[in-house]
Amino acid sequence: MNQAEAEIGSQNEWYAEIKAFDDTKLGVKGLVDAGLTKIPRIFIHPQHDLHDRSACEDSQFSIPIIDLQAVSTDSNLRAKAIEKIQNACETWGFFQIVNHGIPKTDLEEMLAAIRRFHEQDAEVKKEFYTRDLRNKTLFLSNFDLFQAPVVSWRDTFALVMDSIPPEPESLPVICSNEGIGLNPNHLKDMECAERITILGQYYPACPKPELTLGARSHSDADFMTILLQDQIGGLQVLHENQWVDVPPIPGALIVNIGDFLQLLSNDKLKSVNHRVIAKQEGPRISVACFFRTKFFEPGDDLKCYGPIKELLSEENPPMYKETTAQDFLKHYYSKGSGASALLHLKL
Repeated sequence: MNQAEAEIGSQNEWYAEIKAFDDTKLGVKGLVDAGLTKIPRIFIHPQHDLHDRSACEDSQFSIPIIDLQAVSTDSNLRAKAIEKIQNACETWGFFQIVNHGIPKTDLEEMLAAIRRFHEQDAEVKKEFYTRDLRNKTLFLSNFDLFQAPVVSWRDTFALVMDSIPPEPESLPVICSNEGIGLNPNHLKDMECAERITILGQYYPACPKPELTLGARSHSDADFMTILLQDQIGGLQVLHENQWVDVPPIPGALIVNIGDFLQLLSNDKLKSVNHRVIAKQEGPRISVACFFRTKFFEPGDDLKCYGPIKELLSEENPPMYKETTAQDFLKHYYSKGSGASALLHLKL
C-alpha cells in the first residue's frame, strides 16, 4: 500500500468513526453514560491546542465587568456604562454585565431547563436529533461534526426564532449603537437581530480533559452573543496572545462581539477567539444567544454587509469588502479552526 492509499484508508476510518458516533443520536453524554473511560480518537485535539489549557495564573488581565445598575434612569450612569462598554468592545471584544435586570431565579431556571433536556430519557431526546439546520428545534453534537478536523466534547440543544426583532430599548446598552456613534435604530434597520439562535450547551464531565476541548478556539459568526454560564467555569478568551479565564459570577451575563459587528464597525469593535476547556467536573451548562440576520430561502434577494458608510472617512477607509451572510457562513464553516473568517474579506 502506497502513502496515498494509506491516507485514503485512514480518512475513511476517521469518517466511519464519526458517522458511528453521529448515528447513536446520543451525543457525548451517550458515551459517558455508557461508562466511557478512554477518549475516542476523534475527540483528541492536537497538542499545540492543548499545551496552554491553563490560563496564566499571574496574568495582569481580567475580563471587564460592567454594572448596569440604574442606567435606564440615570443619564450620567448610562453615559459611563456606554463608555466602559465601548472600551471593552474595542480592546477585549468580551465583557460581563451585572445588575442587568433579569432575576437571578430566571437565569437559574434557564440553566436547569437545559440540564433537564440533556438528561432526560435518551429515547425521548433522540427524537430531536437532526442535522437539518432548517429545523427550528434540534439536538445534536457539534454542528461541524463532519467538517471539523477534530470533535469537541459537548452536546447542543438549539432553538431558532425568526422575524421577531426586539425593540431597541429592550436590548443591552451595547445594542444601542451609541458606542459607535450611530442612531438607536441603525443596527435594527440593518436586520442584525432578525434571527435569534439560542444554544443550550452541555459539556459532560470528561475522564481525560487534558486530551480534548469543550469548544475549539473560534470567534462567533454573528453580530453579537450573550452568554449565561453556570459556576463550573472553563470559558477562556484570547487577549494579547494569552488565554484569560472568564470567571463565573452568579447572575452575570457575558457579552461578546461577533465577526459581523467587527465587519460593520470597520475593525472598531473586536471579534476575538475564545474556547471552552474540558473538565473532570461537570456537567458544565451554558446558554448562548446569537443575534444574526434572517434566514434567506433560495431565490431571495440577498442583503450585503460591509463597513457602515457613516463610520468611514478619508482617515478611516473601508477595510473589508461586502459579503452576504450566506457566503460568509459558508466560508466560516469550511475554513476550519484558527484564522479569522474575516481575513478573506480584507481589502
